[in-house]
Amino acid sequence: MESHEWRERTEEGLRFWRASRHANRWTFQTTLKTDPDWQPIDPVPREMWEALRDILWKKYQRKRCPWEWIEAIDKILAEDEPA
Repeated sequence: MESHEWRERTEEGLRFWRASRHANRWTFQTTLKTDPDWQPIDPVPREMWEALRDILWKKYQRKRCPWEWIEAIDKILAEDEPA
């Protein structure tokens, strides 16, 4: 299983995000720095997919993730676009 994490400052405090890939399926979770429990995110909003794609793109440039993962996320984002 692969996990990718990032964080951002919000009004609530420091928020952590985690995207995990297992068996070609992505799951997303979030938590606050003050909260020890991770909460699942379902359904996953488009902004989360875009943030994950940005993280993976940076890792791909450093040869730390395969191009196929980025293509798969691009496909998900293309399907989500309004016609």
